[in-house]
Parts: sequence; C-alpha cells; structure tokens
Amino acid sequence: MLLITISAFLYGIRYLAAAIYGANTQAWNADHFNEMLNFIGNGPIILSTIALILGITYLLVAELEGTSMRKQIEQIKSNWNEFDFYETGGSSGKSKGSK
Repeated sequence: MLLITISAFLYGIRYLAAAIYGANTQAWNADHFNEMLNFIGNGPIILSTIALILGITYLLVAELEGTSMRKQIEQIKSNWNEFDFYETGGSSGKSKGSK
C-alpha cells in the first residue's frame, strides 16, 4: 500500500508544483498552466507509474503467496491431527480424561 500511496503523491505533486511555480503570475489560464506542467517535466509521472506498477505487483504476489501459505497451514493442521490420532492409539483423545 505504501508504493501505491507514493504513486498517488507523485502524481499529484506534479500539479501542485506547477501551481506553486506559477502562483506569482498575474494571468492564469489553461495554456499558462500547461506551460508550467511542461516546465516541471515528466519525472513525477514516470516515477508515479513505476511505483504504481511495483505496488500492484507486490500486492498480487503477496495475495498469491498468501493462498499457498494458507494451503500449507491447512496441511500442517492436517498432519498435526493425524499425529495426535496415532499418538492417542487411534482414539480421539477427548475421551481419555473424561469420566
């Protein structure tokens, strides 16, 4: 989520920087603002795109890894239950201490 947040920040900072840079001018119009955006350049957009791609990729990989991890946890639980079953001599183990 941090990379996606950085991506959103970098995307917005380009427009904020252009507004700050042109804040001292008397005439505001779309052409003047586009000139300010051109002066800022494409650096923030490129870095924003890279951060967004990395953030989405990381989230997808973590989600896919999480599902395989869940399968491994279920396998461990299954193995643990089988071990308990054999350790108690084939009984459930719950009736051992109850009278």
